[in-house]
Amino acid sequence: MSNRAFDLLVVGELNVDIMVKGNVEPTFGQVEKLVGSLEVCGGGSSAIFAAAAARLGLRVRFASIVGDDIFGRLMLDAMSAAGVDTSQVAVDPAISTGATIHLLRDDGDRAMLTDLGTIAEITSDLVDPEWYRTTQHLHLASPFLLQGLYPSMPGMLRRAKRSGMTTSLDTNWDPAERWRLSGFFEHLDILLPNENELLAIARQPDVEASLEAMLGRVPIVAVKQGAQGALGAQGTQRIQVPAFALDVQDTTGAGDTFDAGFLAAWLAGGTLEQALVLGAACAALTMRQVGGFNGQPDWEEALALIESQAPAHAPALRALRP
Repeated sequence: MSNRAFDLLVVGELNVDIMVKGNVEPTFGQVEKLVGSLEVCGGGSSAIFAAAAARLGLRVRFASIVGDDIFGRLMLDAMSAAGVDTSQVAVDPAISTGATIHLLRDDGDRAMLTDLGTIAEITSDLVDPEWYRTTQHLHLASPFLLQGLYPSMPGMLRRAKRSGMTTSLDTNWDPAERWRLSGFFEHLDILLPNENELLAIARQPDVEASLEAMLGRVPIVAVKQGAQGALGAQGTQRIQVPAFALDVQDTTGAGDTFDAGFLAAWLAGGTLEQALVLGAACAALTMRQVGGFNGQPDWEEALALIESQAPAHAPALRALRP
């Protein structure tokens, strides 16, 4: 790891996820229906990533904004419990903390309703320029959701690289499906899409053509492929790792937790394959429970899964542990 004060700088959303499980669909007209369960969890792609990275031993500084309300306090408590430095998170009593209601069916499908709240207020003004000098890596996520931060993201990536940082981006899905990412790739080291996002970003018909297109712009692409595992590409190298076999309760935040595992290994000097394996193990473990924050492993828990299902990778990953 770097001798800088922090391993990761994450700038992004802090919002709660309200997880509602049951095979029911809302009906207007004041029709009441019963659900199987309801749980309020920590949420937000950036926050889930940061919490997962901290649990793996990385020193994480998080910049964001929450409201002075019960959801804001829940998010600050959840991040602190995971080991994330939230001392630079602003609290604005004039705005409510963002929230997403997830309606989960037993077949794995879901519908989501989001109140942006403080999510729309996140801007680059929350970032102290000194942090670029004192942090090893900048991770950005959800540019299409973070509308206030989106215009500044290319400049943040450029400044990070000029300050000696490495950089990564997980775009998540573009609700408008325009995929406007001009300026995002020139100063990017690692792109972390899922397969559908990769095809949309590259505007190509298949995975290999998309990888060829993106590798002309980004040194490393790590593609999340759900039940098929993960695919990594660097130069002419292509590495496929299978998914780990565990009972899946909820996929919320699995991709963000994969990102954390991948970067934890990569920042420790691991190979592309080692980073993919740790990412896949972390993603599998978090899917055992409902909610993005729940079930996220520490390094030992991830190693235990790797030792049981992919033992050839365990010694090298144990040596990388912070």
